[in-house]
Amino acid sequence: MYFYVYLLQSKTNNKFYVGYTSNLKKRLAQHNNGEVKSTKSGMPYELVYFEGFKNKSDALARERKLKHHGQGIRRLKERLEKSIDR
Repeated sequence: MYFYVYLLQSKTNNKFYVGYTSNLKKRLAQHNNGEVKSTKSGMPYELVYFEGFKNKSDALARERKLKHHGQGIRRLKERLEKSIDR
């Protein structure tokens, strides 16, 4: 089993969302079906990046780093400059 940290971009307002899951396909569907309160207003979303981890605690630590350290997500967006809409 793998655990994923992912980056979504809203097709409506171009805002980003970082999350964690063990089932990436199902979680993306939940975001796009309005089942996630924090992302409901920005539907639909596009998956622009993900990282896979064999260890749940490593994935959660990476998600925390991206969410709570402004430089983490900024650097990630810089790496993905051709993959994201600006």
